[in-house]
Amino acid sequence: MENVTRTLIIIVSNNLRKCFLFYIIIAVKEMESKKFTMIDEPFICEVCGEEVKPLGYTARDHCPFCLSSKHVDVNPGDRLEECHGVLKPIAIEKFKDTFKIIYKCEKCGKIRKNVMAKDDNFDKILEIMANPINID
Repeated sequence: MENVTRTLIIIVSNNLRKCFLFYIIIAVKEMESKKFTMIDEPFICEVCGEEVKPLGYTARDHCPFCLSSKHVDVNPGDRLEECHGVLKPIAIEKFKDTFKIIYKCEKCGKIRKNVMAKDDNFDKILEIMANPINID
């Protein structure tokens, strides 16, 4: 935030309107950069008991075997969610050239979405696609 203050002081002396707009752009970019915290670590799946290895190319956010996840993040990787319920995969949606897994928390009922990983159990993906649970 120190760099933002110095930049604003320089611009204030030239044009107050530009200062205000510039400040908003900086604040938004700083917030966006903090919405994803990279955490790619091994874990034991709470649902199926499988040992899950790090993904390697992005953060691992669900079990590749049963596709279950844990409701631990408000924003990816921040570990700020207090619920800690199991996120059950209930449906699949097309997303760009892959799929998103739609989850419903078994504890609080919130809906979350995660992008499918390359090593996810595709038979499980197809099973969920064939029997989706309505999220409305």
